[in-house]
Amino acid sequence: MKLTSFTDYSLRLLMYVAVNNDRLVSIREVSEVFDISRNHLMKIVHELGKGGYLETVRGKNGGFRLARAARDINIGDLVRYTEEDLCLVECFDSENSCCKITECCLLTAIFQLALGSFFDVLDGHNLEDITEGMSFAQFLPEKSPIPAKK
Repeated sequence: MKLTSFTDYSLRLLMYVAVNNDRLVSIREVSEVFDISRNHLMKIVHELGKGGYLETVRGKNGGFRLARAARDINIGDLVRYTEEDLCLVECFDSENSCCKITECCLLTAIFQLALGSFFDVLDGHNLEDITEGMSFAQFLPEKSPIPAKK
Protein backbone atom coordinates (compact mmCIF):
# COMPACT_ATOMS: atom_id res chain seq x y z
CA MET A 1 0.00 0.00 0.00
CA LYS A 2 1.27 3.44 -0.88
CA LEU A 3 -0.36 6.74 -0.02
CA THR A 4 -0.60 9.39 -2.72
CA SER A 5 1.70 12.40 -2.78
CA PHE A 6 -1.43 14.47 -2.14
CA THR A 7 -1.86 12.79 1.25
CA ASP A 8 1.87 12.92 1.99
CA TYR A 9 2.03 16.65 1.20
CA SER A 10 -1.18 17.30 3.14
CA LEU A 11 0.32 15.69 6.21
CA ARG A 12 3.57 17.64 5.86
CA LEU A 13 1.72 20.90 5.34
CA LEU A 14 -0.52 20.37 8.36
CA MET A 15 2.47 19.41 10.50
CA TYR A 16 4.26 22.59 9.46
CA VAL A 17 1.20 24.74 10.15
CA ALA A 18 0.71 23.09 13.57
CA VAL A 19 4.31 23.84 14.55
CA ASN A 20 3.86 27.46 13.40
CA ASN A 21 0.42 27.90 14.95
CA ASP A 22 1.21 31.39 16.26
CA ARG A 23 1.01 32.99 12.80
CA LEU A 24 -0.31 32.66 9.28
CA VAL A 25 1.73 30.40 7.01
CA SER A 26 2.09 30.99 3.26
CA ILE A 27 2.18 28.63 0.32
CA ARG A 28 5.55 30.12 -0.68
CA GLU A 29 6.95 29.25 2.72
CA VAL A 30 5.78 25.63 2.66
CA SER A 31 6.99 25.31 -0.92
CA GLU A 32 10.48 26.44 0.09
CA VAL A 33 10.67 24.26 3.18
CA PHE A 34 9.54 21.03 1.47
CA ASP A 35 10.51 21.79 -2.13
CA ILE A 36 6.96 21.18 -3.31
CA SER A 37 5.38 22.97 -6.27
CA ARG A 38 3.33 26.04 -5.30
CA ASN A 39 0.60 25.03 -7.74
CA HIS A 40 0.30 21.63 -6.09
CA LEU A 41 0.21 23.24 -2.65
CA MET A 42 -2.53 25.64 -3.74
CA LYS A 43 -4.73 22.65 -4.58
CA ILE A 44 -3.92 21.01 -1.26
CA VAL A 45 -4.63 24.17 0.76
CA HIS A 46 -7.91 24.60 -1.11
CA GLU A 47 -8.99 21.00 -0.37
CA LEU A 48 -7.90 21.17 3.27
CA GLY A 49 -9.82 24.43 3.60
CA LYS A 50 -12.95 22.81 2.12
CA GLY A 51 -12.50 19.90 4.53
CA GLY A 52 -12.33 22.13 7.59
CA TYR A 53 -8.67 21.46 8.31
CA LEU A 54 -7.37 24.91 7.36
CA GLU A 55 -8.68 28.44 7.67
CA THR A 56 -7.48 30.63 4.82
CA VAL A 57 -7.01 34.39 4.89
CA ARG A 58 -6.90 36.22 1.56
CA GLY A 59 -4.97 39.34 0.76
CA LYS A 60 -1.44 40.71 0.69
CA ASN A 61 -0.62 39.49 4.18
CA GLY A 62 -2.84 36.42 3.90
CA GLY A 63 -2.02 32.80 4.46
CA PHE A 64 -3.53 29.93 6.36
CA ARG A 65 -3.71 28.40 9.81
CA LEU A 66 -5.31 25.37 11.38
CA ALA A 67 -9.09 25.63 11.44
CA ARG A 68 -9.18 23.69 14.69
CA ALA A 69 -6.79 22.59 17.40
CA ALA A 70 -4.10 20.09 16.36
CA ARG A 71 -5.41 17.63 18.96
CA ASP A 72 -8.76 17.66 17.11
CA ILE A 73 -7.28 16.67 13.74
CA ASN A 74 -7.30 12.89 13.57
CA ILE A 75 -4.70 11.33 11.27
CA GLY A 76 -6.98 8.48 10.17
CA ASP A 77 -9.76 10.89 9.24
CA LEU A 78 -7.30 13.05 7.31
CA VAL A 79 -5.95 10.09 5.33
CA ARG A 80 -9.49 8.96 4.52
CA TYR A 81 -10.30 12.51 3.38
CA THR A 82 -7.24 12.93 1.16
CA GLU A 83 -7.07 9.45 -0.39
CA GLU A 84 -9.42 8.97 -3.32
CA ASP A 85 -8.95 5.22 -3.64
CA LEU A 86 -8.44 2.87 -0.73
CA CYS A 87 -9.02 -0.25 -2.82
CA LEU A 88 -5.94 -2.32 -2.04
CA VAL A 89 -6.92 -4.94 -4.58
CA GLU A 90 -9.32 -5.00 -7.52
CA CYS A 91 -12.02 -6.92 -5.68
CA PHE A 92 -12.45 -4.09 -3.13
CA ASP A 93 -14.22 -2.20 -5.91
CA SER A 94 -17.27 -4.44 -6.36
CA GLU A 95 -18.66 -2.34 -9.24
CA ASN A 96 -15.51 -2.52 -11.40
CA SER A 97 -13.91 -5.78 -10.33
CA CYS A 98 -13.23 -8.37 -13.01
CA CYS A 99 -11.67 -10.90 -10.67
CA LYS A 100 -13.03 -14.37 -11.35
CA ILE A 101 -12.41 -15.76 -7.86
CA THR A 102 -13.93 -12.96 -5.73
CA GLU A 103 -16.82 -15.13 -4.50
CA CYS A 104 -14.56 -17.83 -3.03
CA CYS A 105 -11.38 -15.88 -2.29
CA LEU A 106 -10.34 -15.61 1.34
CA LEU A 107 -7.58 -13.10 0.58
CA THR A 108 -10.08 -10.25 0.31
CA ALA A 109 -11.05 -10.64 3.96
CA ILE A 110 -7.40 -10.60 5.00
CA PHE A 111 -6.74 -7.40 3.05
CA GLN A 112 -9.85 -5.81 4.55
CA LEU A 113 -8.63 -6.76 8.02
CA ALA A 114 -5.19 -5.32 7.25
CA LEU A 115 -6.69 -2.04 6.00
CA GLY A 116 -8.87 -1.88 9.10
CA SER A 117 -5.81 -2.40 11.30
CA PHE A 118 -3.95 0.32 9.39
CA PHE A 119 -6.75 2.79 10.12
CA ASP A 120 -7.10 1.61 13.72
CA VAL A 121 -3.50 2.74 14.28
CA LEU A 122 -3.97 6.05 12.43
CA ASP A 123 -7.25 6.71 14.25
CA GLY A 124 -5.36 6.51 17.54
CA HIS A 125 -3.25 9.57 16.68
CA ASN A 126 -3.82 13.23 16.05
CA LEU A 127 -1.81 16.11 14.62
CA GLU A 128 -0.68 17.20 18.07
CA ASP A 129 0.79 13.72 18.73
CA ILE A 130 2.99 13.87 15.64
CA THR A 131 4.21 17.46 16.02
CA GLU A 132 4.99 17.65 19.71
CA GLY A 133 8.42 19.21 20.19
CA MET A 134 8.97 19.48 16.43
CA SER A 135 10.75 22.38 14.71
CA PHE A 136 11.27 23.05 11.04
CA ALA A 137 13.89 25.81 11.48
CA GLN A 138 16.71 23.54 10.32
CA PHE A 139 14.90 23.00 7.01
CA LEU A 140 14.59 26.67 6.09
CA PRO A 141 16.75 27.95 3.23
CA GLU A 142 19.76 29.96 4.49
CA LYS A 143 18.58 33.38 3.35
CA SER A 144 14.91 32.76 3.91
CA PRO A 145 12.60 35.68 4.71
CA ILE A 146 10.61 33.21 6.79
CA PRO A 147 10.97 33.81 10.53
CA ALA A 148 12.82 30.96 12.25
CA LYS A 149 11.51 30.05 15.68
CA LYS A 150 14.09 29.91 18.41
